[in-house]
Amino acid sequence: MAAADGLLVPGDTAVHRLPAHVKVVALLGFVVAVVLVPPRQWWALLAAAAVLAVVVRVARLPAVVVVRRMVVEVPFVVFALLLPVLATGPRVDVLGVPLAVEGLVGAWNLLAKATIGVVAAITLAATTTPRDLVAGLERLRVPDALVQIVAFMLRYLAVVADDLHRMRIARESRGAPPGWWGQLRAVAATIGALFVRTYERGERVQQAMLARGWTGRSVLVQGRAATAAEWAGAAVLPLAAAVLAVVAWSVAG
Repeated sequence: MAAADGLLVPGDTAVHRLPAHVKVVALLGFVVAVVLVPPRQWWALLAAAAVLAVVVRVARLPAVVVVRRMVVEVPFVVFALLLPVLATGPRVDVLGVPLAVEGLVGAWNLLAKATIGVVAAITLAATTTPRDLVAGLERLRVPDALVQIVAFMLRYLAVVADDLHRMRIARESRGAPPGWWGQLRAVAATIGALFVRTYERGERVQQAMLARGWTGRSVLVQGRAATAAEWAGAAVLPLAAAVLAVVAWSVAG
């Protein structure tokens, strides 16, 4: 799990010390409450973002690290930017460009909620080791098959990343086609070859495990149980978001 360990920001904060399963439950509850906030209630989303910012501050996560990892949100940003252009209904001129009003509302709603969810996930990954995360999922009674998939994904992430690195070096050493289109085709071919190679490796690993007596259930290390104080402390985040959602619905009423 060396590659996944690279997401961890070492620390000894209250957020780091929380058991993984407690943080997973708090994260899911918080994200669900944020998603349930009605459109046009901007103040509720801003308040939820402020509460999450406090958690990030308590975890002592560098702002540079959080911002850099938010690059995974780019597809949501692109889709949000297209919404005001593609949506129908009444339009308003913004810098001379006619944009749909409902599209602007939807774009802001999508972008705000996606950003809050991504930052919450970044906080979980930065304060939890992969081993603890897998043990936490097991303690939450997540189906064993899903736990094993997550465990193997984390374990072989470094292998797949190393394959991708070697394939990139091989492509460049053979003179990758110049130009944007040529590079795009080469990268697409690399991804296809990597998928086939990873799939075949997975089959070989499964056959090797079956040959060694694997019965379909892995023995994982159990994480420690959480105290009542830890559950109560972690519940502050989702409860705050739930209160904001309820108040927002009553105001939108």
